Amino acid sequence: MRWVLPEYIQDVLPAEARKLEGLRRRLLDAYHLRGFQLVSPPLLEYLESLLTGAGRDLRLRTLKLVDQISGRTMGVRADMTPQVARIDAHLLNRQGVSRLCYCASVLHALPASLTASREPLQLGAEIYGHQGLEADIEVVRLLADSLAIAGVAASRIDIGHMGLFRALAAAASLTGDKEVQLYDMLQTKDVPALTDFLADVPEPQRAALLALPRLYGDRTVLERARAMLPAIPDVVRALDELERLAQAFTDLPVSFDLADLRGYHYHSGMVLAAYADGVPGAIALGGRYDRIGESFGRGRPATGFSLDLRLLARGVDEIAEAGAILAPSGELAGLKAAIDRLRARGEVVIASLPGHQGTWSEAGCDRQLVQRGGEWLVVPLQGEN
Repeated sequence: MRWVLPEYIQDVLPAEARKLEGLRRRLLDAYHLRGFQLVSPPLLEYLESLLTGAGRDLRLRTLKLVDQISGRTMGVRADMTPQVARIDAHLLNRQGVSRLCYCASVLHALPASLTASREPLQLGAEIYGHQGLEADIEVVRLLADSLAIAGVAASRIDIGHMGLFRALAAAASLTGDKEVQLYDMLQTKDVPALTDFLADVPEPQRAALLALPRLYGDRTVLERARAMLPAIPDVVRALDELERLAQAFTDLPVSFDLADLRGYHYHSGMVLAAYADGVPGAIALGGRYDRIGESFGRGRPATGFSLDLRLLARGVDEIAEAGAILAPSGELAGLKAAIDRLRARGEVVIASLPGHQGTWSEAGCDRQLVQRGGEWLVVPLQGEN
């Protein structure tokens, strides 16, 4: 059939589209009140620009095509974070802190899972220019606030730290492809494969890397980590930062997973993943990525998060709304003024068109505007059955 959509690509029908737009407006308005400025990068860029620096990690997820004007290869963005980093580093060129937010569709060459869309509606917020944990704390708070604004309770916010992995891998002399293999095994928590892979790594580095998949849970994990991991400076520094984050979030469902390394080439410090009841997989991902702007000329400190608004909407209850009011067509006395008053009160008023009697309930009408005794009144919709 000619109208069949590609796999993992879906139309958004009116009720869902209204829910998504309502979420988008509420969240972006909340970010605006917190000083986050909205940016809108282009859907397409030349491939070498789109995949520059941290963007190289997105190569397999990026859909590619040839620009008919220039003949050069272009890509459809699969993630907006590198684009926003380019805006901060190259276009805004600010010396102080920038708080930026965004919301738009991205496209994945392949779906992230069997239930995922290839066209997520990515919403995110990022802070550029501040190295300290204060910015990381603000980002986690904003993520928790975002879920609360949407009416979705966070069941768990997992926090890890890329510095632990990098320090332990360097101490074990695992670089290049071996570091990538180590990362893959830790992500899947494949302990048997990890044990074989680390057979030739000397102690205590071997024991430390084998411990990472078991180091997850509440803040007591950090105490266990201090006892099990070598006290090399970068490990101690990462655990100190995680301890400060634990102290900052005693009111949030925060847990720690020291083997959760999402965004391996992307992040440089804290990493986070948020989960919510009724929503499959992580509902939001984020963390610190201080080197993301280097390829654009300015390696500014950066931290932030992003989420798929479509995924978030799955956890949001349908909002019961009043139906629309059907108004008669024509230039009747006082009709326009009556319609204007209703719309000013927030009512949806739909102008009827001739020849469609009996179909207006399909458009959401449950009432109609009628003239009685020289006044315009709203009464139940009649003549639809």
